[in-house]
Amino acid sequence: MSKEIIETFYEAFIKLDPVAMGNCYHPDATFSDPAFKNLNAEEVKAMWAMLIERSKGILEIEYHSVVADDRLGQCTWEAKYPFSKTGNQVHNIIHATMEFEDGLIKKHTDNFNFWRWSSMALGTPGKLLGWTSFLQSKVSKMAMKSLNDYMQKSA
Repeated sequence: MSKEIIETFYEAFIKLDPVAMGNCYHPDATFSDPAFKNLNAEEVKAMWAMLIERSKGILEIEYHSVVADDRLGQCTWEAKYPFSKTGNQVHNIIHATMEFEDGLIKKHTDNFNFWRWSSMALGTPGKLLGWTSFLQSKVSKMAMKSLNDYMQKSA
């Protein structure tokens, strides 16, 4: 069943359907990645909606290597898109781990190489500073501000 929820989630992502993605999350779900830290269920649903909306339909998603049991799951997924702030083309490779409860995603953690991502998304500044906690913190603060602004606008 948990493998199916992962597949349902990423199939919805491929279709750019944030509502169907959100339906895969437990009401008490949490999410974290290098940019978006410690989101609750409402925030993670809004994050996917915001990212899909900002992609303007120019977002390619693939996923593979799905492994899951009733409690834990993981997969690798790849996103190709132009970064909204710079227009630079990004090909991010992400490793997702998930914990399940009641057949839904309770905890979702995405990990990726921040330096590699920042080099593509931000160009030279990302190449030079992407390994630093300074840039990682700055990107995270900007991402959280964007999410908060998006949620206020959508309310």
